[in-house]
Amino acid sequence: MAAAVAIAAVALDAVLGEPRRAHPLVAFGRWAGWIERHLHAGCRLRGLLAWSLAVLPWVGVAWALDAFARQLPTWLSAAYAALVLYAAIGLRSLGDHARPVADALDAGDLDAARAAVGRIVSRDTGALSSGQLAAAATESVLENGCDAVFGALFWFLLLGVPGVVLYRLANTLDAMWGYRTPRFARFGWAAARIDDALNLLPARLTAATYALCGHTASAWHCWRRQAGAWDSPNAGPVMAAGAGALRTCLGGPAPYHGRWKARPPLGEGQPPDAIAVRRALVLVRNGVVVWLAVASVATFALEAWRHA
Repeated sequence: MAAAVAIAAVALDAVLGEPRRAHPLVAFGRWAGWIERHLHAGCRLRGLLAWSLAVLPWVGVAWALDAFARQLPTWLSAAYAALVLYAAIGLRSLGDHARPVADALDAGDLDAARAAVGRIVSRDTGALSSGQLAAAATESVLENGCDAVFGALFWFLLLGVPGVVLYRLANTLDAMWGYRTPRFARFGWAAARIDDALNLLPARLTAATYALCGHTASAWHCWRRQAGAWDSPNAGPVMAAGAGALRTCLGGPAPYHGRWKARPPLGEGQPPDAIAVRRALVLVRNGVVVWLAVASVATFALEAWRHA
């Protein structure tokens, strides 16, 4: 049933997109912000306590509701699981945010492109060239393909509703607290390390998916040669393999908070442009089709083995 639920959730996302009002992750962000304001200290233990208070009660609620739903008719239990997974994934959102960048670049409107990129990345966009804007959008699609799509699918298929709730909330806290800034270097340590642990397998499966669905030889080559130089143990494989799969050049210096940060190069081939942004979206969508197909076959095989 897990594969059917995943297909239903992806279909809901394709039709409805992200909830416009009362998004659960927005409400969770407010909850986490309240906890951070009251518990913040330059202490790793305090950060771990804050993480636990922010995440674990909701995982417990999800587990209890899931256990209750399993006592209901199968279609109701499946509907509940599909709604939770739908709220956790953001496949359509990737296109909704990245496509305006590509459209603006095609039109030669760099101001519009900079505004659109500024909504999806944390780097400064005011002085970015068209190629740098395309690179930023492409990198965002590749990395968020793991965080907002494949990672959520992985933990749902592995551990069901509690698993995907744990993953998505942990990933959200990493985006809020997992920075190497004076405020969060110690307090956000637990959020960053837990997210790294939860993404260890999904990130590598995402990288392999990009390699399978794109230019395979280039993706494997870039993954082996470039991923280790990236400062994130999980983003490195994802973005290096994704850049290689697209046969485009990503990475390199980027401006953050008024200063240019040195970053290693990723990928090989042509400089990024609007086409690269769109091809990244296609790469993620094709990967989702592969995952759903594999999950369906695995579910069918498991059911056949159980009834053999």
